[in-house]
Amino acid sequence: MSSMTDPDDSRPGDVRAAAREKARQLRTSQQRRDRRRRLLLTGGILLGALAVAAIVVVVIVSSIRPTVPGPRNMASDGVVVGSGLAVKTTAALAADARPVASRPDPSGSTVDIRIYADYLCKLCGDFQRTNLKQLEPLVKDGAVTVEMHPVAIYTSHSAGTKYSLRAANAAACVANYNPDAFWKFNASLFEKQPAEGGPGLSDDVLKKRVAAAGATNTSDIDSCIADGRFTSWVTAASDRALSGPIPNSDVKKMTNALLVLVNGKPYTGPLTSASDFKAFVLQAQGDQYSSTATPTPTPSSTP
Repeated sequence: MSSMTDPDDSRPGDVRAAAREKARQLRTSQQRRDRRRRLLLTGGILLGALAVAAIVVVVIVSSIRPTVPGPRNMASDGVVVGSGLAVKTTAALAADARPVASRPDPSGSTVDIRIYADYLCKLCGDFQRTNLKQLEPLVKDGAVTVEMHPVAIYTSHSAGTKYSLRAANAAACVANYNPDAFWKFNASLFEKQPAEGGPGLSDDVLKKRVAAAGATNTSDIDSCIADGRFTSWVTAASDRALSGPIPNSDVKKMTNALLVLVNGKPYTGPLTSASDFKAFVLQAQGDQYSSTATPTPTPSSTP
């Protein structure tokens, strides 16, 4: 009787082979998934690093403005206003050039007043509102010259709008394009001065103040205000005032947002007393006259 093979005799081996194949497929699939995860993780880290680098570059580039030539008529970092409220004409300084200090009247007949002020500073406003009106006729008559130095020291004190910087830039724009309007425009920013800590005046309001000051070249000034043309120069000029020395004086540097010099001497009296400041000016004028007056010859003794 011949033997017959049961077809079920090979089943256990086949099952084990199928199990091994299935395990191999699972391991292969898992290895592929692991490789994909590693690639995605590495790619994600790389993309994240590139994104951070891009953000850093954008921040740096946006925070650094290219240096530009300074405004015309401000070669000393200030605007010199003299007889008839006329502004002394100077050429624009090249980018990064050092300022050229203005020269006081050597004869002593004209009082030299220099005012460094921030347009947001309340104390600066107190002084200007108190004294500009009494100074105006003296400047018109040529008895006094006033050199205005707009500085931006309170830039971070205006709820993020950088008003000090924008206002000083606007003043530089007026000096550059329409200097005859500078005296009135400067005064207007202090007459209706915004409060410290607030947003200050908008660029649109600054443009309206320019027109109200009698500027005729308003289109150029408006675009100058809009694009912040002289903000890098304002920052550099403010840094120079804060680091010193202050030209034509014994003052080493600005220590707050207001500095008033009369013939090189700092005024430290009450900011809201016109009479005290007038007395200080008269005293400085007398001191200057005494130091520059020609001495009377002493008669020689008779032999």
